[in-house]
Amino acid sequence: MKYMTGKEIGTAFLKFFESKGHLIMPSFSLIPENDPTLLMIGAGMAPLKPFFTGKLKPPCTRVTTNQRCVRTGDIENVGRTARHHTAFMMLGNFSFGDYFKESAIPWAWEFLTEVCGLPREKLWVSIYPNDNEAEQIWLQQPGLVKEHIIRLEDNFWEIGPGPCGPDSEIYIDLGEERGCGKDTCAPGCDCDRFLEIWNLVFTQFDRTEEGEYKPLEHKNIDTGCGLERLASVLQNKPSNFETDLLFPIIEYVEKVSGKKFGKDAKNDISMKVIADHARSMAFMIMDRILPSNEGRGYVLRRILRRAIRHGRMLGIKDAFLENAIDVVAKIYADFPGFEELGNNLGFVKKVVRLEEDRFAATLAQGMEVLTREIENAKTAKKSELDGEICFKLYDTFGFPYELTEEILQENNLEPDKKGFESAMDAQRKRARAARAANERLDVPDLLKVDTEHLTRDENCTESKVFAIWKDGAIVDEIHDGDNAGIILECTPFYAEGGGQVGDEGLLIGELGKVMVSNAKKLPDGTIYHESYVEEGQIKVGDVVKIKIDMDKKLSSARNHTATHLLQAALKKVVGNQVNQAGSLVTPERLRFDFSNFEPVTPQQLADVEDLVNEEILKAIDVDIRQMKIADAKKLGAMALFGEKYGDIVRVVSVEDFSCELCGGSHVKNIGQIGRFKIVSEGGIAAGVRRIEAVTGRAALNDAKHQTEILNSVATMFKVRPEDLPNHVEKVLAEDKIMRKELAEAKRIKEMAEAQDLLVAATTIKGLTYLKGVLQNKNADELREMADFLIDSMEGSGVVVLANVNDDDDKTTLIVKADKGAVKAGVHAGKMVKELAKIIGGGGGGRPDMAQAGGKNPEAVPQVFEAAKDLLTSLIK
Repeated sequence: MKYMTGKEIGTAFLKFFESKGHLIMPSFSLIPENDPTLLMIGAGMAPLKPFFTGKLKPPCTRVTTNQRCVRTGDIENVGRTARHHTAFMMLGNFSFGDYFKESAIPWAWEFLTEVCGLPREKLWVSIYPNDNEAEQIWLQQPGLVKEHIIRLEDNFWEIGPGPCGPDSEIYIDLGEERGCGKDTCAPGCDCDRFLEIWNLVFTQFDRTEEGEYKPLEHKNIDTGCGLERLASVLQNKPSNFETDLLFPIIEYVEKVSGKKFGKDAKNDISMKVIADHARSMAFMIMDRILPSNEGRGYVLRRILRRAIRHGRMLGIKDAFLENAIDVVAKIYADFPGFEELGNNLGFVKKVVRLEEDRFAATLAQGMEVLTREIENAKTAKKSELDGEICFKLYDTFGFPYELTEEILQENNLEPDKKGFESAMDAQRKRARAARAANERLDVPDLLKVDTEHLTRDENCTESKVFAIWKDGAIVDEIHDGDNAGIILECTPFYAEGGGQVGDEGLLIGELGKVMVSNAKKLPDGTIYHESYVEEGQIKVGDVVKIKIDMDKKLSSARNHTATHLLQAALKKVVGNQVNQAGSLVTPERLRFDFSNFEPVTPQQLADVEDLVNEEILKAIDVDIRQMKIADAKKLGAMALFGEKYGDIVRVVSVEDFSCELCGGSHVKNIGQIGRFKIVSEGGIAAGVRRIEAVTGRAALNDAKHQTEILNSVATMFKVRPEDLPNHVEKVLAEDKIMRKELAEAKRIKEMAEAQDLLVAATTIKGLTYLKGVLQNKNADELREMADFLIDSMEGSGVVVLANVNDDDDKTTLIVKADKGAVKAGVHAGKMVKELAKIIGGGGGGRPDMAQAGGKNPEAVPQVFEAAKDLLTSLIK
C-alpha cells in the first residue's frame, strides 16, 4: 500500500480517469446553478444533474471531478466519529450514456489496487441482491474472491420517480482490532472495521409514478469516492481528522489553545469540530456565501458560531478562526478549482473576522443567560427550555437555534421548538407590519449633510455608499436582517413619483448584499433607497455593484406609457371632460383615476381598449424631450392639475396621439407594451371614476387565464367553447323550469305534512294546540310552516314546531299564536323562553311569534308536553 498525500490522491484519481477518456472538470461552486431544489452542493453528481437529466448536453460523455461538498444534516456527529464532516471532497467518474458496469467496475478496481496499491485480499464489495450482472463483472477482477462479494438490500439508489438503479459499494477491512468483535461483523456493520471508500451507482431504470421500473435507453454511471476516507487508509490514520487534509488545522488549534490533541476526549471533539468547520467556512465564503439568517448564509453562520463556541470550550478567548483560514488555504493551495481561495484569501478572512467579532460580543452574555436558565430548568425538574428563552438567545445574543439545542442536549434537556417557532413567527409579523408602516425609514436630520455632489445616472452600475440610516439615526454600517435607508453617490434608480413606484434591485458589496425594495426622494431631491440587508454587511464608503431589476422596471415602463395612451383614448371616446385625478403605476398593473360624472359604458370601455391596442400595434417610438414649459404648452402637452412645474419640463409624446408632461419611466417604442387589457372600472368618489388595467406579460396571463376558464367550462358542459352561449342559455331555461317544478313539489309535500299535523291537533281550554317535528328545515321554512298551520286551523290556536337536523345536534323551536290565542292570554315569547331551557338553549320574541335554539334534540318530546302545561297556565 502506497503512502499518498490528499493532494496526490486527488491528482492521481483525475489523471487516471483522464487516461480513460474522461474530461477533468474543476470543482464546481457550492451554490447550485439553476437548481432551486438544492440549498448547496452536497454530492459529486449534484452539479452534473442537468447532464444526467438531458436538460444540457455535457461537454464530454465521460467526466471526472474532485468536488467540494457541504452537508449539515448530521452536524451534531462531527467530531464525535472518525468520518462525519460538514465539508468533504468527493472524487467521481461519470458516464452520460457512454460506458456502463463493464468499464466502471474494472476501472475502480484498477485504481484502488494498482494506482493506490490497496491489498486485494482486504477489499470487499456489496451488490444489490438481484444484480447478477455486477457480480459476474466483479468476479473477473484479479484477486477478488467470491466470498468477499455480499448482497445488501440497501444497494439500490432512488429518490422517488425518475432515473434510478442498483449500486455497488467497495469496502476495505481495517482489521479486527477496529471491529465490534461480533461473529456477524461484515460490510454494512455499524462498527469501524469495514470502511466504505467508493460507491458505484448504475443508473439503468426509470421509475414511473406507478412504481414500475422501465429500462433506460441510455444508461449512466455516477460514482463517489470520499477523498478523506481514502486518505485515512493510505496514510494509515485512525480517522479522517488525522490526515494531511485536516490535521494541520488541528495543529494550529493546539498552538492557540495550549491543549494537546489525544490527551482529553472532550478537547479532541472541540478540536475536530473547529478543523472541520474552518474548512467548511473557507469553502463557503470562497464561493461568495455570506453570513445571514436565511438559507445558505444561515448554514454558514451556524457553522461559524459553533466553531467559536468550541474555541471558548478550549479556553481560546481571542479571535482565532481568521488564522485557521490561512491553514486551510495552504492545504488546498494547488487543488484544481480552489484558486479562488488563494486569490481571495483576504476577503475570506475578513468575513470570518467580522462574524467572529460580532458573535464574540454577545457570546459570553448569552452563555450566562443560557447557563442560568438550564440551572432553573433542572431545579424545576423540567425536560425542556421555554421557546421564548430560546428565541431570546437567537434574537438578542445571536445563538442559532441548533446551537442552543446542542448545548441543551449536553445537559439532558430539549428546546421547546414550537414555542421558538411561535416567537419567530411573531417577530416576522412585527417586521412585516413595520415595513408596511415604513417605520424603519424615519428619515433623520440630513441638513448638515452635503448632498450637492450626488448624481443620478441611468447607466451607473457601480457606486460608493454615501450615507446610511437605521431607525431614524445615521449609522456607519448595517448587518444582515437590518432595514435601512441608503444614499449612493451616484444612482441609476428611478425614485417614486408621478404615481409610479420606484425601481427595485440589488446593491452588492464585497461583504454584503442588499435588496432595494423602493427608491424615493427627500424634499431636496436626493434619492434614497429603501433597503434590506439579505446577507453580510454594508458600510459607508463601501463600493457596491448595482443591479436594477430590469424586468420589473420594464413592466413599470409599459404600464406608465399605457397610462398616457389610456388618458388620450378616454378623451377621444368618452369626451374632453375627462381629466386625470390620480394614478398608480407598478410593475404588476396600472390604476388611472379621472373626472367623469357617469359610469363609462361597457361599449365605451371596449372602444377605449381597442383604440389603445390599435395604437400599440403601430409600434411608434416614444419621443422624450426636455424643453421650456412655454414651448411644451404650445405643443399641447397635458399637465396634471395642481402640479408645480419648473421652467424646464420633460415632455413624453406619442406622435398624433398623446403628449404629456412627465418625469416617469417609459418604453422606447409603444410596441413594447405588447397588449393592453382593462380589468375593472368603477366610481371611487362623486364625479371620479377609476380604471385598472394590465399590460405586457400580465395582460397575456390574463388572456390565458380567461381562455382556461372558458375551456374548463366548455369541457364541463361537453361542448365547444364557441357553442357555450347557446348551451348556457338552454341550461338556464331548463333550470328555471326545474326550479318551478321543485318548488311545486315542495309545496305539495309541505301541505301533506301540514295536513298530518292538523289531523293530530288537540284542544286545550278551547284553543287548538298543534305540535310537530320537522327535518332539516331552516328558520324561514319553519316560520312559513307555522304561518300556514295558523291560517289552516279552525278557530284560534297555538303552533309549536321543532326542527331537527341530520348532520348536527342543533334544534330550532318556533311558537306561533294567532290573535285569538294572544287575547286569551298566550304569550309565545314567554313560552319559548321556558321551552328552550329543556333543549339546553335560549330564545324569546313577541306575544304572537317567538323562536329559540338548543343542542338537545332528544328532549323535543318533553318540549311538547311542557308546552301543554304552559298553555294551561297562560290561558285565562
